[in-house]
Amino acid sequence: MLAFGKIAVLGVGKIGEALIRGFMERGGVAAGSVVGTTGHEESHERLRSLGIGVARSNAEAVRDAALVVIAVKPSVVRGVLSDIAGRVPKQALVVSVAASVTTAAIEDALGGEIAVVRAMPNTPCLLGEGMTVVARGRHATDAHLRLAREVFDAVGRSTVLDEKLMDAVTGLSGSGPAYIYLVIESLAEAGVKVGIPRDVSTLLSAQTVLGAARMVLELGEHPALLKDSVTTPAGCTVDGLLELEEGKLRVTLIKAVVRATERARDLAPERGE
Repeated sequence: MLAFGKIAVLGVGKIGEALIRGFMERGGVAAGSVVGTTGHEESHERLRSLGIGVARSNAEAVRDAALVVIAVKPSVVRGVLSDIAGRVPKQALVVSVAASVTTAAIEDALGGEIAVVRAMPNTPCLLGEGMTVVARGRHATDAHLRLAREVFDAVGRSTVLDEKLMDAVTGLSGSGPAYIYLVIESLAEAGVKVGIPRDVSTLLSAQTVLGAARMVLELGEHPALLKDSVTTPAGCTVDGLLELEEGKLRVTLIKAVVRATERARDLAPERGE
């Protein structure tokens, strides 16, 4: 159960909506305790459909808030911070999910000793299966970090890393679902190629990825050991693995994470470092 007072979510897009649903469905937060903002007038009705309050401005939303979630794109963070500077309650926790925007930049923009935690969730939060990494700012305590993790545990799993690794997190788990969708799509196309109906092939591919991921998470074994357990001597799997190695799947995925990490470092015009 999330033990917060008023929660303000600034910028209710996909991630913001996923967090709000997590608050209410798995965190035990009453809809009346949550207020959201959006930059699009047509989105107001969608916010109201969630049962939460809709603020006319970011400044209004943060008034008396115990938790402020900044869920806007990096390109508009500066404007949002300008809206709420000097208006965030001193005891509030500010959690930002804006990629590449540092806690130092947020702290400097807000002024005072505001507790800030930076977070990088991913889109499976929409189904309560997200992966989120959090990092503390200068004024955030262990208690603030625990509260931030409670927020994201309501929509999946969370862990803590040093902020210097957050761009790498963006490149891995933040962008990672897109890589896995491509893998699923490719497996499904392969199934069609060898004669399996497309809907069944997609089901087989997606459930196989889901099951394999659960094996890693719940058994706690190294993926290489699990791979070896499937690979029987002179069997089919080893031939498939040889094709993947020849096609450089391993190195291509590594390069994808590295490239996305480099791009994450370039996203915000002012890093605050």
